[in-house]
Amino acid sequence: MRDEETDGFRGWREATEESLYGPSGFYRRPEGPAGHFRTSVHASPLFAHAVARLLCRVDAALDRPAPLAFVDMAAGRGELVTAVLAALPAEVASRARGYAVERAARPAGLDHRIEWLAEPPKGVTGLLFANEWLDNVPLEVAEVDSEGVARVVLVRRDGTERLGEPVAGAEAEWLRKWWPLSCEGERAEIGLPRDAAWASAVASLGRGLAVAVDYAHVVGARPPFGTLTGFREGRETVPVPDGSCDITAHVALDACALPGGRVETQRNALRALGVSGARPALALASTDPTAYVRALASAGAAAELTAPGGLGDFGWLLQPVGIPDGLAGDLLVDVPDHEEQ
Repeated sequence: MRDEETDGFRGWREATEESLYGPSGFYRRPEGPAGHFRTSVHASPLFAHAVARLLCRVDAALDRPAPLAFVDMAAGRGELVTAVLAALPAEVASRARGYAVERAARPAGLDHRIEWLAEPPKGVTGLLFANEWLDNVPLEVAEVDSEGVARVVLVRRDGTERLGEPVAGAEAEWLRKWWPLSCEGERAEIGLPRDAAWASAVASLGRGLAVAVDYAHVVGARPPFGTLTGFREGRETVPVPDGSCDITAHVALDACALPGGRVETQRNALRALGVSGARPALALASTDPTAYVRALASAGAAAELTAPGGLGDFGWLLQPVGIPDGLAGDLLVDVPDHEEQ
């Protein structure tokens, strides 16, 4: 038996799994994720309306199937699926069926029409949407030692780290392809579990579109010291795998992408779905002050969702399943990445 198995040290993947999803894990807490951090879902109703608009486009591309599924991965307390179903036009809503995929228990008071599942449903037709799911899929962390060898980072429950065995096998191959390391002290999060989780989620769809939205980076621009961090009560903190905080790391979405997938910024994706941070015309303030105030508030919320350096920099990985290329290309219209005037 290795030393690290007897003195409390283990890989970050195992430690995070227990810390987040174990019997007393962070995501089992009654307050849910919204009690500790604010996602796009919580930032503004505009986000759910944009996702509902995307679901309508998928519906049209699939020739209006019945039933039409909306699958909310890592559903938290069901906030997104509830808001998306409520935002649908009546004709689409009459055929829509909501699925919330989450490890935590079903919250009290959730609409009885929403099915609560531990795994995505198999063979459904529609839109699978994973907002900030992959960043919480546990993975191993690697660090380069003084001899230039990438080793697995081991961690104790109190957050103390040390280096373990050299990275080997499929994990070493993933690093070579997607996140090459060379200099002492460089770190990487080995994304294999996320690639597999995403492939499995996409495979659950019979036809439709799968979308992963997350903090992201791409090969050639990976952060040299990794992105592993913690969040507690709305603030970033040192990641400690004791169940007291969220543990997250940005996602190599380019590595997750399957053939036919494409990555957009949230800024471009939401603009293509009608979310704009443009201020309303000043003339409206004199003709209809109430409408002007509402439009100004909506523009402010849209600006937060699409802001460079913030939520607007999130990556959207779009993966069509059984949708012809011509129709898939129309689901999001390409929008130039420039500032609103």
